[in-house]
Amino acid sequence: MKAIKVLQAGKPAIQDVDIPRLRPGFCLVRIKAVALNPTDHKHLHELECTGCTLGCDYAGIIEAVGPDSPLKVGSRVAGVIHGGNTTHPEDGAFGQFSLVREGLQFVVPETMGFEEAASFGVAISTGGLSLCQALGLPLPTKPAEEHTAVLIYGGSTATGTVAIQLAKMSGLEVITTCSPSSVDLVKSRGASFVFDYHDPDCGEKIHKHTNGNLYWALDCISEEASAAICSQALSRDTESHSVKYCSLLPIASPRQDITSEFVLGYTAVGEAFSKWADFPARPQDYEFAKEFFRICQPLLHEGKIQPHPIEIYYT
Repeated sequence: MKAIKVLQAGKPAIQDVDIPRLRPGFCLVRIKAVALNPTDHKHLHELECTGCTLGCDYAGIIEAVGPDSPLKVGSRVAGVIHGGNTTHPEDGAFGQFSLVREGLQFVVPETMGFEEAASFGVAISTGGLSLCQALGLPLPTKPAEEHTAVLIYGGSTATGTVAIQLAKMSGLEVITTCSPSSVDLVKSRGASFVFDYHDPDCGEKIHKHTNGNLYWALDCISEEASAAICSQALSRDTESHSVKYCSLLPIASPRQDITSEFVLGYTAVGEAFSKWADFPARPQDYEFAKEFFRICQPLLHEGKIQPHPIEIYYT
């Protein structure tokens, strides 16, 4: 088979490699479509991923399963893979076949194409781990009964547009940030209030809008500037209420009175791995992500989760 491998930093190549051998808890998928994520170019340019297959978002057809697998050969599925995996360099979506973790996928609806389906995996996994596990917000199937607001910074990103929808189904009022050109997009996904992150007073305006009662923020950009805006927006009342900030990169809130959470999506696979540091296996993240995919399966089939706008390129 052919796969896109990292020859050295900044240099990818299509190579002939062996079809990955099944390992416990995984199935083999014939890849039909993949999606690009910011993490893919980071694996190529910034991290020590020489020899690894790239790619985290996929859609395809199951070719082989283990002896006790609940999955069926021939099923159309889409989900998330740990591409750029130095511990298992054969893992990655950018190949003709890929090993994928059982449970971290959904059966693709008959009305959905592979290209559209390939855009969901990372966003669903990350959205669940960040909103519902790290921040402790309600599941989409058990919406909040009381009015609760959440800030999703970077709402027009691929993760952001899905996170907005998940939060909305969880009964939350979604406040988000984006450029003026993306306002219609984020509102179409369920954002109630939108602020321009270019505005130097963005954080303070969100704080004023919520009367100082904003207690949760998911930062889909996760840079110093975005962390600062989120921290300005969040409540100052940390004595009577827990205030949480969740990032998707290793950056914390500049406010010491805020609880900072960091979600690294690869922990969803439940295996130990190395990036800029060594990360132990987190089986609890795998179990949570697996359950979250199960929850999202009917929502996807009912059309309640819309995909991020995509551009399609064929090879």
